[in-house]
Amino acid sequence: MPRPIRASIDLAALRSNLAVARRAAGTAGILAVVKANAYGHGLRRVLSALEAADGVAMVELDWALGARESGYRKPIVMLGGFYERRDVPLLSQARLTAVVHDAEQIRMLESEPVERPIDVFLKVNSGMNRLGFELKEIDQVVDRLRRSNKAGSVILMTHFANADDAVGVDWQLQAFCNAIAGFGLPFSAANSAALLRYPQARGDWVRPGIMLYGSSPFPEVQAEALGLRPVMTLETRVIGVQRLKPGDRVGYGGTYTARAPMRVGVIACGYADGYSRHAPSGTPVLVDGQRTTSVGRVSMDLICVDLTGLPQAGVGSRVVLWGEGLSVDEVAASSNTVSYELLCALNARVAVTTFDGGYSEEADGSADRRTRRA
Repeated sequence: MPRPIRASIDLAALRSNLAVARRAAGTAGILAVVKANAYGHGLRRVLSALEAADGVAMVELDWALGARESGYRKPIVMLGGFYERRDVPLLSQARLTAVVHDAEQIRMLESEPVERPIDVFLKVNSGMNRLGFELKEIDQVVDRLRRSNKAGSVILMTHFANADDAVGVDWQLQAFCNAIAGFGLPFSAANSAALLRYPQARGDWVRPGIMLYGSSPFPEVQAEALGLRPVMTLETRVIGVQRLKPGDRVGYGGTYTARAPMRVGVIACGYADGYSRHAPSGTPVLVDGQRTTSVGRVSMDLICVDLTGLPQAGVGSRVVLWGEGLSVDEVAASSNTVSYELLCALNARVAVTTFDGGYSEEADGSADRRTRRA
């Protein structure tokens, strides 16, 4: 029998979050960011629910080629561009759009035969100092791309370092806009945070990512307040109960000590499933819809939770680790990390059910089954 841990993917919530992005984007095109297997939600699962987006963006070439083979025809932007010369013809054949951020990539493009010109997002370093050409290089780089006859359309892009905090985007946006003035080229700058908070950064293409999956890009604002719904719910069951006396300790290292008589539930989830090993005692969980907290250290397959105030809870009780009724943002904050990490870490051994309308697609690692949702 399979372990009782399961991730449920709500495609209706994904469509709803995309609609929030659409309203914020105005007339700008939307590139839904689906890198890291759609932030752990499963690229193949979510593509159909993102049909209202104008294209998608990712970094994994094999998944992009798989999306083309499965019939996806809208733009696919490769956020990391290409890494080797042999990738260039593949991008051309599959009609993939490449982010170009380094002179070596231009040399690869110039040296390789292409079936058709490759559309390019030219990445500009406006202050994040990660990837991208310097502002003063844009004129020269655009000219070189045009002379190569290997580049199709050119869209200028940049990435913000502080769109989700008090520093904001103006310091980068102004430098970027000043540098690209006069080129007459479209541009892309806004991620989820900039899209929701800085309408002046919309440009011609926006790139929402984390917001599509129901997580807030702002640490001080709850996703619900932004109109976002959780797409992934990670749930399991209580599989054992222990009764502790004052002074009894819990788990590896005995990091939690009972101060009074208490009931502890043992649940089927651990860091091998993708839950953070660094989640401390006190991390919130829901048991039978009621809020409680974890106790002790997270182990590979198990977590302990406090059932003292939940007399009705016992073996078989439903436990929500994040998602429906408990924001992944709150769980991440307790673990001193971000929701991105938790969602992307979901392990392949966790069974996944995808809800869409009245049906669910269930995958348990051995077979796919289509079942009617109750």
